[in-house]
Amino acid sequence: MTQRKYPKPDPVPGAQFLTHPFEPFHDTESTRLILGTFPSPKSREFGFYYGHPRNRFWTVLSAVFGLPLPGTIEEKKALCQSAGIALWDVVGACRIVGASDQSISDPQVNPIETLIQGSKIQTVFTTGTKAYALYTKYCEMRTGFPATRLPSPSPANCAIPLETLIERYRALLLGSEPSRARPRFSAGFGRKPGN
Repeated sequence: MTQRKYPKPDPVPGAQFLTHPFEPFHDTESTRLILGTFPSPKSREFGFYYGHPRNRFWTVLSAVFGLPLPGTIEEKKALCQSAGIALWDVVGACRIVGASDQSISDPQVNPIETLIQGSKIQTVFTTGTKAYALYTKYCEMRTGFPATRLPSPSPANCAIPLETLIERYRALLLGSEPSRARPRFSAGFGRKPGN
């Protein structure tokens, strides 16, 4: 008698398998790389990083660097260029429920080492605990750069007042030494399931 095979249920009810919709944002003068986890539904709808209207990322960056608060994608890119910031996310594809970083399963990480290689990036930051944990587990060995964890600017992290968030970002972004000497890269790293 043949045993009937049933499809495995999703590990998290309501999870969708999604692929990252944006390219990394950077230019030849980027010296700081800020990594999120994975774009929220609002960011995917907006078409750029940290697109939720209640996310405090852009308010914080504009205060830290003394630049006007950006509204459009082009203004956000200009702020990043003025501050020497590159943006990307740790996860390139995953199962996720809504905007919940804690629901992420089956992560496939972005090849962050390919962005850093040949660039002027000297420091790596992550926005929040999950991005930091995934970067440390899957990416740090590949890049040769430890990450500095920034507090999450997400609306879900509203326990931290805006003024405190600005001061923490200012201290970490402006007070950080380079993560380490320029690393040497190994060939053969790319996006692989679970890596």
